[in-house]
Amino acid sequence: MSVSESYRQLLAQFPARPINTEEELDATQAVIDQLLDKPELTPDEADYLDLLGTLVYDYEQQQDLMPDIYGVELLKVLIEERGLKQKELVPIFKTESIVSDILRGNRQLTTRHIQELSAYFHLSPAVFFPAVSSSAMAIA
Repeated sequence: MSVSESYRQLLAQFPARPINTEEELDATQAVIDQLLDKPELTPDEADYLDLLGTLVYDYEQQQDLMPDIYGVELLKVLIEERGLKQKELVPIFKTESIVSDILRGNRQLTTRHIQELSAYFHLSPAVFFPAVSSSAMAIA
């Protein structure tokens, strides 16, 4: 597997390493926020964002800060906790019918949805994905 020069540059600017402290978490989250602020990500930036999100998720799992839910179930909890209406998420999903379809399980969250939901709720994109075991990550 070859690594592109643009991906190498991302790693050079902020080397992705396991997070062990709140300071490292804050620094990683700042880079994630910068990526999420971009109107569109390159494939390398999307891969790097996924990697950083996984590192944040792993750290948060160690801290027991994360619930055992993810994806649409997490979205439902966030909507309920914040007293949101489906129409308030239309800017992310484009139509209220797409919001409904996703909440009913008729459609899947896309990468773009996850990126925008992460920014909207101020969460790592990783919280929308199921936990991946260490052995599964080693295989990937």
